[in-house]
Amino acid sequence: MKKWNALPDFLKVKEVEAYYVKIKRKGFSRFIKRAFDLFVAFVFFLILCVPMLIIGFLVKVTSRGPVFYCQKRIGIYGKTFGIFKFRTMIKDADKVGNLITSKNDSRITGFGKFLRKTKLDEIPQILNILAGDMSFVGTRPEVSKYVDMYTPEMRATLLMRPGVTSTASIKYRDENDMIPSDNTLSEDETYMSLIVPKKMKYNLEYLTKFNLFLDMGIMFKTFFSMFKRNKK
Repeated sequence: MKKWNALPDFLKVKEVEAYYVKIKRKGFSRFIKRAFDLFVAFVFFLILCVPMLIIGFLVKVTSRGPVFYCQKRIGIYGKTFGIFKFRTMIKDADKVGNLITSKNDSRITGFGKFLRKTKLDEIPQILNILAGDMSFVGTRPEVSKYVDMYTPEMRATLLMRPGVTSTASIKYRDENDMIPSDNTLSEDETYMSLIVPKKMKYNLEYLTKFNLFLDMGIMFKTFFSMFKRNKK
């Protein structure tokens, strides 16, 4: 973990310092977390190589465009990285619409709907974990547009690697359905004022409590939440 003085200036605020001190003390937990991520990601990569090739082939033959979609996200210490997913939308979708994707977004392809529903589109993030950009469990990485709107306390989530899943991701899996029908705000305003603050309560709590068993529990809950949803 970087020394306090080596952090970028936007992180060196008192609201972040309180979390920094607690995370710094959990050196062994941080080591075990990274070792677990590398081991499990490598095993998953070996197991999922063939399924990934099949999914990639189906993405390619069912719609025009590349197999993977790589979007710039903000990771640990505010560094930018490219997050990998199987493409689920039409080619150049981000140039013809919002960054936030609604449930019935017309840009989503037919096969893309299946990938999103089953979360299979996120399998390539194993590569991000192996590269050190992400962890299995942690705050979902945002685009810079939204990170720029974080409160000082929310910036503390950038002290650790972002994750594929989290307690917030599980509880707000269907976040679009949680928006009031009479909402008059724009999609960006809605996301930052109604969704992000609620998710961040769980993300900030995780920073002070993370450990191997908590991570394993969140991963199992993520798997079962996917199974329950797909049975409906």
